Amino acid sequence: MIAAAQLRRVCLLRGRVSQLVLGVRFRERQSLRCIMVDSQYYLPNDIGISALECGEAFRLLSPREQLYAHYLSRAAWYGGLVVLLQTSPESPAVYVLLQRLFRSQSPAQLETVATAAGLSPEEYQAFLVYAAGLYANMGNYKSFGDTKFIPNLPQEKLKALVWQSQAFQLNPTEMEALWNSCAHLIYSLAERQKQLGLGDKGITTYFSGNCCLEDAELTQKFLDSKNLSAYNTRLFKQQAAEGKRCYQVRLASAETKDGPLSNGEPSCGRYEFGDAVFMVQRGDYAPIMKKVSDNLVKAQAYAANENQKRMLEEYVRSFTVGSVDAHKEGSRFWIKDKGPIVESYIGFIESYRDPFGSRGEFEGFVAVVNKAMSARFAKLVASAEVLLPQLPWPSDFEKDSFLRPDFTSLDVLTFAGSGIPAGINIPNYDDIRQTEGFKNVSLGNVLAVAYATQKDKLTFMDENDKDMYIKWKGPSFEVQVGLHELLGHGSGKLFVQDDKGNFNFDREKVRNPETGELVSSWYKGSETWDSKFSTIASSYEECRAECVGLYLCLNQEVLSVFGHEAADAEEVVYINWLNMVRAGLLGLEFYTPESKSWRQAHMQARFVILRVLLEAGDGLVTLQETTGTDGRPDALITLDRSKIRTVGKSAIQRFLCKLQVHKSTADVEGGRALYEGYSEVSSTGSHDFLRLRETVLLRKEARKMFVQANTEVKGEQVELVEYEGSAAGLIQSFVERFPEDGPEVEKQLLELSLQDSPCWC
Repeated sequence: MIAAAQLRRVCLLRGRVSQLVLGVRFRERQSLRCIMVDSQYYLPNDIGISALECGEAFRLLSPREQLYAHYLSRAAWYGGLVVLLQTSPESPAVYVLLQRLFRSQSPAQLETVATAAGLSPEEYQAFLVYAAGLYANMGNYKSFGDTKFIPNLPQEKLKALVWQSQAFQLNPTEMEALWNSCAHLIYSLAERQKQLGLGDKGITTYFSGNCCLEDAELTQKFLDSKNLSAYNTRLFKQQAAEGKRCYQVRLASAETKDGPLSNGEPSCGRYEFGDAVFMVQRGDYAPIMKKVSDNLVKAQAYAANENQKRMLEEYVRSFTVGSVDAHKEGSRFWIKDKGPIVESYIGFIESYRDPFGSRGEFEGFVAVVNKAMSARFAKLVASAEVLLPQLPWPSDFEKDSFLRPDFTSLDVLTFAGSGIPAGINIPNYDDIRQTEGFKNVSLGNVLAVAYATQKDKLTFMDENDKDMYIKWKGPSFEVQVGLHELLGHGSGKLFVQDDKGNFNFDREKVRNPETGELVSSWYKGSETWDSKFSTIASSYEECRAECVGLYLCLNQEVLSVFGHEAADAEEVVYINWLNMVRAGLLGLEFYTPESKSWRQAHMQARFVILRVLLEAGDGLVTLQETTGTDGRPDALITLDRSKIRTVGKSAIQRFLCKLQVHKSTADVEGGRALYEGYSEVSSTGSHDFLRLRETVLLRKEARKMFVQANTEVKGEQVELVEYEGSAAGLIQSFVERFPEDGPEVEKQLLELSLQDSPCWC
């Protein structure tokens, strides 16, 4: 009896100890979770900031070419300010506050004030990093991931710095008003303000605060019925009248008159559509769009050929009256301008940050061709007609003819917008891409800086792979970007029935390879890929292009184009695939469990590919949760290189065919089911992805920022003004970006922001 009683006490004691241990472990994980969650919303003081080198390329231009590049850059930088108004209600005011501070005192001068205001060196650096981040992202939400970031110092200390600054001493009333207009939102991490999104899922300024998904869907149907593109629009829901829902559709334009201006311009005015009324109006961002147009007119004087002149004429018309058709016409001339020395593109381009996936964020770039690297891409273009038939879908699902595009490697002089990509395939207009062509660009000086990797910062990878990864990451990514842009985004046919009832495919012959039945769905009239697939369109298409890259990088002809043979070629393939599955794991940083939504199209795409390759089984990819040498949660992802060409290729082949079939046939229901199924992040199944997400957040590395040069006309010469690769250098580049009219532009930004402020409540 005594032994039994003692045993019960021992068991009870062990149970309590076990509960205590579990409790400690739970509290440790909760503590780590708090650290991880908080760190999402700060930019670290040691974030990578690099100068984007373009001096040599710029100096090789002729004086005429330099002037052309200068005025195109001016247009791009002015247009980039639109992104502040497209990102969040507070972004314009925060931008102006920072401009006022740093125009009065340089970062070095302001440091003395910061010390006097009680900021530690670390806190002042955190402020500089925040300011640099706002400039680099053109707003206070990360361009890559759409997460809000806030200053990593107490609000009262930042206020003390502002109050003691020279800008405040010179104009205390204005500075206090600026601070009061944005201070709360600078620091707010209310649930809805943590990320961009529509309705209760986040913040957006593409839609008024009272809009929801239903409003976005209804408006898309209205726009389609009027053959109007959503690319250059924003939507504002107004008070109902006479029992009808009322909406204002705003077109971005310098012109504010809503009457007809000339034939072919967008139709403004009042329209009834079902139980709703739509007012289509010009004049969104009007003063900024005028500055964009004025500088494009100046650039025309230095155009190299008739295509460039006509291109710029159409862009000016587009930005003056709000016509997407004019921008499409300009894009046609742009496509015809083969092999220019100075390359550029400008407008409302990518729809990644519109929660509905239809409206374009403004961007503009100016770059100089890198002839040596472009020669490799030209070889890839020459091989395209041989490579396209190797893609895993029937020939009926490929374009009727391959329109050979320009594919160049560029050194970026100017890239205005919320971020800088590694490569671009444009224009995004389906009707032009399908029948007239497109261009591909790889941004060489961006690739050289953005994807340089330090061994000690490589996470979730076997130690034996790290040196090889560092050596081959650049070359493999170059191959992936080339294939992704040219043969990923450049491949595949959309089945269309036009307004006259004509089909661009044989309805009596073309069969769905997945079902064996005749194709029974297609795009009708003004429907586009973006308008049909809306919220998943961007990520789905990036996934399709990434899969094309993985699939075709196995082709020796492709590898030879890039100069990789024998053993080196196999290393490129291995690192390309390894990089993709690791990126899929890293992608979990960009998933929001609370709203079950993804905040970054490319990273969602890479996670989907990881899921596909894990599902392939047979030991192709393994993903394990581990404990790091620091005692904190870690993970290890490995790839069996011997199975890439068998298990891996088969898995991508099957998945890629499905992606293309759903896209070609406008099968939104089937495409959504497929893509959203693989996009699901849960704690069930063979991997606890929600827990892995916490590990990824714990060990994430901040995305690098770029410092870009300015150009300045002095007499008949254009001078390139370069800055150091630091937070201070990035800040100074923006302070000096608008030397002629900085205060005027800031006033216009504030007026535009104030005008719309009631719309976000």
